[in-house]
Amino acid sequence: MDGILLVDKPKSYTSHDMVDFIRKHFNIKKVGHSGTLDPNATGLLILLLGNFTKLSERFTNMKKDYYATLLLGLTTHTQDIQGKIIKQNAVDNIETSEVRKAFASFKGKLLQLPPMVSAKRIHGKRFYELSRQGKVIERSPVEIEIFDIKINRIELPEVDFFVSCSKGTYVRTLCDDIGNMLGCGGCLKDLKRLAVGSFRIEDAISFDVLKTFDAERLRTHIITSV
Repeated sequence: MDGILLVDKPKSYTSHDMVDFIRKHFNIKKVGHSGTLDPNATGLLILLLGNFTKLSERFTNMKKDYYATLLLGLTTHTQDIQGKIIKQNAVDNIETSEVRKAFASFKGKLLQLPPMVSAKRIHGKRFYELSRQGKVIERSPVEIEIFDIKINRIELPEVDFFVSCSKGTYVRTLCDDIGNMLGCGGCLKDLKRLAVGSFRIEDAISFDVLKTFDAERLRTHIITSV
């Protein structure tokens, strides 16, 4: 069974959990994904079946769209709400206009420092594996591009926003950087991936529905051309 399967990943599941389920439930030997979503993140996960696993890099290089919530005033070691709190600051003195100005300044090309909890590798070890051992390594900033960023809601300390970005962009780091710019710190509270290239969340199957499929029904949802 070769092709692409679009899944709407729920919270608490890892991307590997989704791969493992497809592999075992439908007895498909070769299954991969085109870009990790953290367990606390939801949304579009592209699963690659059979010979399509060879195309992983093509999807990784595509632009991605997200809907996210920034929590201002809280800094954590993982840059998201799941991490250990490093410091807390009041946000009473932050003006809405300051928040909008800070967000606007991140549009375009910029350098971003990959977080220690990322899946990047060094000497065969992933950053997050080293982080779990309490290690912090020196990292080099990577050029990314924010194609579009729009605020949908400001109710401090929370800010909901849409972002369209290049490969290699970490939304958790974007939240941390915006918080630092505003002087109060910040972290990622919620994240949903809406699109990868031309593939959209509206075309994805929820995991609850996927669990009811047999192999024949699954076959009708597999995309075989890109």
